[in-house]
Amino acid sequence: MGEPATAEPGRPSTASQSSSPSNHPPSSSSLVEPSATKRKGRPEKVLRVMRSVFRSFPIITHPVCKFPSIPYAVGRFPDGPVRGGGGGGTRVTGTLFGYRKGRASLSVQENPGTLPTLVLEMAMQTHALQREMGQGMVRITMECEKAATAAATARVKLLEEPVWTMFCNGRKIGYGKRREATEEDLGVMEALKVVSMGAGVLPGKSDVDGPDGEIAYVRAHFDRTVGSKDSETLYMISPDANSGPELSIFFVRL
Repeated sequence: MGEPATAEPGRPSTASQSSSPSNHPPSSSSLVEPSATKRKGRPEKVLRVMRSVFRSFPIITHPVCKFPSIPYAVGRFPDGPVRGGGGGGTRVTGTLFGYRKGRASLSVQENPGTLPTLVLEMAMQTHALQREMGQGMVRITMECEKAATAAATARVKLLEEPVWTMFCNGRKIGYGKRREATEEDLGVMEALKVVSMGAGVLPGKSDVDGPDGEIAYVRAHFDRTVGSKDSETLYMISPDANSGPELSIFFVRL
């Protein structure tokens, strides 16, 4: 196993962190807002219309057919391979990227053409994460603390939490943080707009020669499954339907 990046000595300050992704791409970007942002407020309106329509229907008292229930543990995945890429969640695009000697970041998008809904700076350096992934299954757990009251916790969506304790394959690595997408983050997403899955490098710092000046990336489809308001999982979908996923990322609020 590769040696993990050095953990930070203390928890980073959250005073200057934002809990929402950037919704303003640079002028040269063609990324668009995700549908959840564009249609904000629309589901409630549609629901009101549907309710008014159904109220006008006559009440039917005949026996109705019941569909058999299928047992499914929300938030849990089978230990075996995910055949056909279906894990029961919503499919999203996930990208792990970063400079070789810098921290790896995770970007989550609705699809490769939309703005990120999450950019998470991890506590692990890119080259260390690459080593871990090259040796087999990687399980990353991101933990955060609940607020003092249940009401305060409920006001913050899980993936909007600003600070996370990161574990990789059971080892505590350090602290990660959510951040607003930077110009460089959006530039990477723009460059990878036509890539649905794959791995490689992109030009980065022009003043640094060799691999240290390049941005390494791994992009794949992920199943995003919500277990509860305090637990979500991103489960990498392998392009080979006969092999298991290589990466699982668990978000837990304790």
